[in-house]
Amino acid sequence: MMAGMNTERCDPVELAALREIFASRPEAAPPAGWEAVRSFEAEHGIVLPEPYRTFVAEICDGLRAGPPYYGLLPLAQTPPDWGSDRPERLLAKPFPLTEAWLWEAEGDEEALPQQEFEARTDPVFDHGSLLLGTDGCGMYWHLIVTGPQRGHVWQIAGEGAMPFGTQSANALMPGVPGFTGWATKWAQGRDWFADTKGDGPKETA
Repeated sequence: MMAGMNTERCDPVELAALREIFASRPEAAPPAGWEAVRSFEAEHGIVLPEPYRTFVAEICDGLRAGPPYYGLLPLAQTPPDWGSDRPERLLAKPFPLTEAWLWEAEGDEEALPQQEFEARTDPVFDHGSLLLGTDGCGMYWHLIVTGPQRGHVWQIAGEGAMPFGTQSANALMPGVPGFTGWATKWAQGRDWFADTKGDGPKETA
């Protein structure tokens, strides 16, 4: 986990920023409430990372305008195109990655037998993360809830998985890590990627 990210205590500054982004929007869904949040956590054997935990309990539980492109999902929902034949999602099992893995670019999908490839990639999609929404074309945004990347937001697609908010010189999606940084970048109308050149998903206001 990146230094300075506190996923156990809700920072009032972050919560105020999220309230400013979401609470004034008439189409924002009402907050889920603490009872619903604690019930969800008990069902899955997890504790949601802050500030998302307080955000969904007290501010907003979904917004059609985003983020991402097709809207911020309510707690416990999956996108309509997620499919019903996927493996079971196990939020209590640690998310397996700590750095980007672009398996298509690395040729892993072709180099590995299909069964071995799926055994390695299925946990990336289904372990230790909460689905936030989709940009379409199979590009899903996940909030990591279990494991070393807890509190970070990742984009996971058929081509690979990458974290939002990495701050290295060659970062694919630079920005402030975490749910607040991700939502703030969307609210500012900025591209997710460092250099889109017309490619990749665009943010909507």
